[in-house]
Amino acid sequence: MILEETTQVNASPGEVYHFFETMDVNYQRWHPDHIVFRWNTGDGLEQGAIASFEERIAGKRQKKTVQFTEVVPDRYIEFKPTSRLVGILMPLISFTIIPHENGCDLTQRIKVRTGPIGAWLNRREFNAVRVHMREEGENLKTILETDEVRAA
Repeated sequence: MILEETTQVNASPGEVYHFFETMDVNYQRWHPDHIVFRWNTGDGLEQGAIASFEERIAGKRQKKTVQFTEVVPDRYIEFKPTSRLVGILMPLISFTIIPHENGCDLTQRIKVRTGPIGAWLNRREFNAVRVHMREEGENLKTILETDEVRAA
């Protein structure tokens, strides 16, 4: 199963990518349920870098450490959990940035390994993740389309 959310952003792919490059300063303002983000290894957003983050989804605190597996500036960011157990259930998270004449589309994807019974049993949690992803997209759009941010 793939959880997916696409947001049209009136900002350049470079501005969207820069938002992710500076996640250590953007994480908490991106969503009110974001708690902390830090780069553990590497020099920021690059293949092989490791980062940790905490967030609340459906009121539950989630902690994840991830490794960036593919980074294409202004186009694509992919990472996976470093925990083998978490990676079995959620092997891939990605952000795809597709340019168009008015800015770009940002698509978030989370690949989840579950069968139909698991999807049904965990439907509330998956719905909460979908809502969180939609809110992240809307918040990112608002942040990047604000004149004061663009002027910075």
